[in-house]
Amino acid sequence: MSLDIQCEDLSTSRWTELLPSMQHYGIIRLDDCGLTDAMCAKISSVLQDNLSLTELSLANNELRDSGVQMVLSSLQTPTCKIQKLSLQNCNITGASCKMIPALLRTKSTLTDLQLSDNHLGDEGVKLLCEGLMDPKCNLQRLELEYCEFTAASCEALSSVLKTKNSLQELTLNNNELGEAGVLLLCQGLMDPNCNLQVLKLEGCGVTPANCRNLSTVLQTKESLEELCLGENKIGDAGLAQLCQGILSPTCRLKILWLWECDITAEGCRALAQVLKGKACLKKLSLICNQLGDQGAELLCQALLDPACQLEELWLRTCGFTVASCPSFCTLLEKNRTLKELQLSTNALEDAGIELMSKGLLQSECPIQSLWLGDCELSDKCCGTLANILLSNHTLKELDLSNNRMGDPGIRMLVASLKQPACTLEQLVLFDIYWTEEVDNELRALKEIKPNLRITS
Repeated sequence: MSLDIQCEDLSTSRWTELLPSMQHYGIIRLDDCGLTDAMCAKISSVLQDNLSLTELSLANNELRDSGVQMVLSSLQTPTCKIQKLSLQNCNITGASCKMIPALLRTKSTLTDLQLSDNHLGDEGVKLLCEGLMDPKCNLQRLELEYCEFTAASCEALSSVLKTKNSLQELTLNNNELGEAGVLLLCQGLMDPNCNLQVLKLEGCGVTPANCRNLSTVLQTKESLEELCLGENKIGDAGLAQLCQGILSPTCRLKILWLWECDITAEGCRALAQVLKGKACLKKLSLICNQLGDQGAELLCQALLDPACQLEELWLRTCGFTVASCPSFCTLLEKNRTLKELQLSTNALEDAGIELMSKGLLQSECPIQSLWLGDCELSDKCCGTLANILLSNHTLKELDLSNNRMGDPGIRMLVASLKQPACTLEQLVLFDIYWTEEVDNELRALKEIKPNLRITS
């Protein structure tokens, strides 16, 4: 059984009602419920009697060190079989980390620990690493995003990577590791004992020089399947180094996140080689890089290569214009693997949608999710979009948010959505304004198509 309550400020009466029942649930999630350190004594008492607890999430509550220490103490009972623990954003400091090593040493069942958005600092992370190094610790997934530590923690983290072969996923986003810290992590990653599958280093101060180290990791670490480097200024030079590693025959990377990395059209040349040479790559994000129309053309040409098996491509805010749309049209006509295409916040305009429509009207077009929010679209392109909704039976999700559409355009879409031939499942219309009359038509549409979700 599970108790799952989120974003509910629990009243005294509701809390009194819930407490006794908590000892019977295997999964307890009380995220953002207004819990405080004063309530943790009672939580701790109840948890000590819970013999079936495998997951506990108390994220986004003001538990502080005093409260969390009581909770951690209750989880150290011999009968506790906790597997997943989330204390994200509980306003705790490195002081709470003094108790975590004991938990990691005594609870070999614990495989997932989430401590993001807390003030752990370097001392807290070093204490945490002491527990992670224990042979009885079997942790597989660790999240330490926004935990206020620096390169000073990276030697300890590197030692963990070298010794803890159970660790599969490590999230260190938005900590000031810098070039020296990332270098230390790479030394740990290259150890033969390291079996990491997912590494997230977004906003960590990764430099172009670090990309040479990460390239070596990619060449030697067959286990690594996901690499997230968003919000690091690696530029085209750093990307070129990364791509050399990805092109290695031993690299098995499936997911690559490179949003806001100062990549330009020049960097797309190296990415094009990766797309044509690595069939294992399934997801690629290049959000908020100024690739321009030339970059779009290079990527689209690569996606036409039979060896390319990419399924998701995220290209929001990449500086595309109407001029890039013929390339996207050809992609939509000929590519048979791409299921999700994110093109929001590019100035494609109505003319661009007209150009792309030929590809979207193809019966074999594989796109299931298409994002066109904030693309400077108006009512003029809604007739074309309405035809696509009737003809394309693969498309399941369409986002048109923050475009200049009004009643005439929405009515054209509704006319197609009513038809049995339309198989769209979700239409997203945030920040689009229509009259009450059209609002009534949208409500009536929901009655005709109960499985269609309209989000606005």
